[in-house]
This record gives sequence, structure tokens and C-alpha cells, in this order.
Amino acid sequence: MMKMMDQAELCFPLLVNTSCRRMQHPRPATVLTYMLLPAISLITVTLNLLVIISISHFKQLKTPTNLILLSLATSDFLVGFLMVFQFFSFEGCWLFGDLGCAIYYLLNYIITSASIGSMVLISIDRYVAICDPLHYPVKITQKRVKIGILLCWSISLVFQFVCFMDALKKPGRYNTCVGKCEIVVSYVAAMIDLFVSFIGPLTVIVLLYTRVFVVAVSHARAVRFHVGVVTLQRSQGLPARSSELKAARTLGVVVVVFIVCIMPYFCVTISGQYILLNASSAFILIYLFFFNSCLNPLIYALFYPWFRRSIKLIVTLQILRPDSSQANLL
Repeated sequence: MMKMMDQAELCFPLLVNTSCRRMQHPRPATVLTYMLLPAISLITVTLNLLVIISISHFKQLKTPTNLILLSLATSDFLVGFLMVFQFFSFEGCWLFGDLGCAIYYLLNYIITSASIGSMVLISIDRYVAICDPLHYPVKITQKRVKIGILLCWSISLVFQFVCFMDALKKPGRYNTCVGKCEIVVSYVAAMIDLFVSFIGPLTVIVLLYTRVFVVAVSHARAVRFHVGVVTLQRSQGLPARSSELKAARTLGVVVVVFIVCIMPYFCVTISGQYILLNASSAFILIYLFFFNSCLNPLIYALFYPWFRRSIKLIVTLQILRPDSSQANLL
């Protein structure tokens, strides 16, 4: 009987001597995980797919800002699929082989880096729109935004591929048992990745949005009290339009939520305390990181009327009409 119980605790019962053991979680946490996380994954994929279809289909939505949101929605859409693999490893058993483990981590880091890069592009876009609105149409064009997005994804792909080269050549090298998914990168590569993928971009985002906030408050005060309008016009060009200020506020919420979701994971990584976490705590950190991808389209739905209108047209299949791409959503 004891032998059967021991085998039931193994990831691969037939490999008694080499299989990893399943992690034990409290029953309420297990039930909640198996009920909640698949739902979050499905919602993340569905909502971000709606964002992708909306911006790709309707010509009125193909603005430079929305192209950046399209890039962000694409990365969030892919994160929704990655959640499924993380869900399967809840009990500490990786079922997709050593090479699958290496590829999973590689894709995870590529998508995460691209998401952070998209956040930087959003901050630059709002900085120019609010701080230099007169030259915004000249500086932020669709062509330049597309080049920025392409560079963002290309750099993420190349950089992370170089970091994971050793893991891809020798998958499972550091696994101590069958069913374990563990990737080890060099200390130098880890530090470079930390600065390139987190500290550097986060610093740029905070600095740019701090400036956006200061200028937006100045515009609001000038409009409210009808004082200093001439000064603002001379020093910064034309005052930012109300729509640009609203867009800055909405995208500011996206940026803040993003930082809140990723900060705990990177803070633990920086402090080097990740190995001291128990399985449940580590799992919560990872899913808080992933959960941000589900929140972004919910923020769009809350603040952007065009997104709600486009969802209605998509769900009712009105986008199948020949002239649906010309619909007025703004």
C-alpha cells in the first residue's frame, strides 16, 4: 500500500528511481487553481483576440497609438496560451520534455521583453502627444511606429535567443529528475537581461510619464483658470487636445497596472530570494505577472468607447459585411 501511495506522488509513476515528486498544495488552493486559472487563460486569449481583430480590421482605428496597442495585445494574446503550460506545471510536473521546457522559457522571455518594449513605445507616444503636440503628427507616424514595433520584437527575439542558446543546445542539463523544468543562465546574462528587460525600460517609462503628468496638469490648470494659455502655446506649441489627455490617462492606467503586476516578480529576482519561496508563493508571483495580460483589454473596455463598439460589431458578426471596415467607431 505504501509503495502505491509513493508511486502516486511521482510525476511519472513508471520511472520510480528518476521521476520527480509532485508538489503538495492545500486542497482549497488546488481547487481554486484548477477552476480559476483556465478561466483566466481563456478570458485573456479571447479579449486580446478582440483587440487584435478590432485594430486590424477597422481602418479608423489604425492610428500610431493603436498600432502600439496592437503589439501589446499580440504579446498578451500569446501570454494567454503560455498560461496553459504554467497551469499544467502547478504540481511541479513538467510533461512536455526538456526541449519543450527550454522553448517555453525562451518564448516566455521573448514575449515579456516585447511587452515591456511596447510599454516604452506607449510612454514615448504619450510624451510626444502631450509635451510636443504641434509636432506629434510629424514625429509619430505609422511608418516610424511600425519600425519601432519591429525593432522591439526583433531585439527581444535575438537577445533572448542568445541568452538561452546553451539551454537550447543542451536541454535538461540542470534537471535533477524527470519531470523537472529548470533553466539556468549565466550570472552575466541574467544581470544584462535584468537591466535591458526591466530596470532600463522601467526607468524610461517612469521618467517619461512623470513629465507627461506634469505637463498634463499644467494644461488642465491653464484651461480651467484661463491663465497662462499664451505662455503654454509659446513654450510647448499648441495645448494638447482633450482626447490626447484622455488617452494619456487611459494608457497611464495601463502602464501603472503593468508595473504593479511585474514589480513583485522582479523585486524577488533582484533580491535573490526566489529560491526561498515555497511553491505556492512562487506560483502566485508568476500568475500575477501573467494576469496583467488579462487586465489590459478590460482597461480598454472601461475607458475606450471604440473598443466596446467594435466588440459589438465583432460578436454580432457585422464585420463580415463588405464595408464593415469603414464603420465609424470614434
